[in-house]
Formats: sequence, structure tokens, C-alpha cells
Amino acid sequence: MAKLGVNVDHIATVRQARGTIEPDPVTAALLAELAGADGITVHLREDRRHIQDRDVEILRATVQTRLNLEMAATDEMVAIAERLLPDQVTLVPEKRQELTTEGGLDVIGNAAQLRPYIARLGQAGIVVSLFVDPDAAQIKASREVGGNAVEIHTGTYCDAPTEARRATELEKIRQAISCGHESALVVNAGHGLNYRNVREVVALGGVEEYNIGHAIISRALLVGLDRAVREMATLVRC
Repeated sequence: MAKLGVNVDHIATVRQARGTIEPDPVTAALLAELAGADGITVHLREDRRHIQDRDVEILRATVQTRLNLEMAATDEMVAIAERLLPDQVTLVPEKRQELTTEGGLDVIGNAAQLRPYIARLGQAGIVVSLFVDPDAAQIKASREVGGNAVEIHTGTYCDAPTEARRATELEKIRQAISCGHESALVVNAGHGLNYRNVREVVALGGVEEYNIGHAIISRALLVGLDRAVREMATLVRC
């Protein structure tokens, strides 16, 4: 049965919009866990546009499930991870001008840079996942550089403009899940998934954890975080 990781970045986005102390992503994480989340995900960006260092530090001390820290592969971020010891680090591409992560990490093109960082994280006892497009070469490269897991980028499927394109992208995800297993990697998935489109991905099977943020937080504005998390958990665990 698949697990649900709840990303609380957008709680911090609302807070930072006013430069105040609320809403607090730490409180949101607690409520998500009480509602049945199997893990909490936060992305500590280099520009600190939403999640702040303080958030990650308190979350590390309070999260009762699993803390997944999304971050770029840089000296600064790896040092933070080595100090705080999240349960998992997910390495993602990061551009200052993007609104959200736009695609998967180019593991092949950045293998030389990634390998020593992944080794350091592994030595610290941290599980390392790489956020990649549903591409066999990138998935195999994730194993070669020392990764323990991959998170399949589902955004292209979610944004597909036609049913035909949607089916094509869903097939890519299916093949990517299979490739991940063949490469002895844990397979997670996320980006753009919501209460409508997640069902087809779940039906494929083979995904350990779904990391979902925007859809859950958006629904929580209307029905409350407890209900929003419970409803999504039901969908990914069916």
C-alpha cells in the first residue's frame, strides 16, 4: 500500500507573503500527521522563498513520521542536511526564476557533481532520492551515482492538454516505475498530482510514496487540512 508524504511548502508561502509568523508550516505538519500523513516534505530553497531554516530545524525535532528534505545539490544544503539529519533528502533541480520545480534533475549531465554529495549524505545515514523525469537513462544513472530512490516527476502527465498525450505520459510513468525497480531503487512519485489525476497513477502500482503539496493545501483552504489529507490518503492507498 502506497504512502502519502504531505508537502507543507505552500503554508510557508502564505506566511512569507505577509512576512509574519502565521500560518506556521510546523503546525500544519503536525495536523497532517494527525490526519494520517506518512511523512512530511519541505523544500529548503537557496533563496528561502518559503520554507526557512527555522522551519526545518523545528520539523526535525517534532516530525513523528518521516521528514523528507528537498534541496539542491550544493555545499550549503548538504551541510545543513548533515547537521539536521532528515530521514530522506530528495535532490532536485533549482532555478531562482521558476515558480515551482519545472522538471527532473539531469543526473547524467551532473553525475560528477552529484556523486560526492550523495556519498556524504549516505555516510550520514540519510536516504537519498533523486527527482527525475520518467526517463530510463536518468533512472539508471540515479543508481549509478549512489542514489537509494527516485521520485518520478509526474508534472508532464498532470499538465497534458489532451487525453492522447495524457495516455502517452502515463505510459512513460509506468515504464519508469518498472525501470526503477529493475535498478533496485525505491520508487516515489510527485508533482502536479491532485484529487482527480492521482487515481490513474496509483492504478499503475509500484510506487512507494506520493509526495503531494499544492493540491492538498489548496483543498485545505476550503475543507480544512484534516479532511484534505484524509481524502488524499484514501486515494493513494486504495
